[in-house]
Amino acid sequence: MLENYKKMDINMLLSIVNMKLRNESQTLVDLCVTYEIEKPLLLERLEKHDFVYDDDHHQFKQRSTQ
Repeated sequence: MLENYKKMDINMLLSIVNMKLRNESQTLVDLCVTYEIEKPLLLERLEKHDFVYDDDHHQFKQRSTQ
């Protein structure tokens, strides 16, 4: 499901990653290892669209504009 994360629609990627984080993975690193995802590339793709990883909530969220 995440094998094409490099090219996947950003909204679909966000949704799937957050679902996998919520249901299957204890950490972002765990998710990346399990699905053979390059963590820096995943972070870069999502940050490019203003999504950042929130450690406290264990999910990617829209970057605050404060």
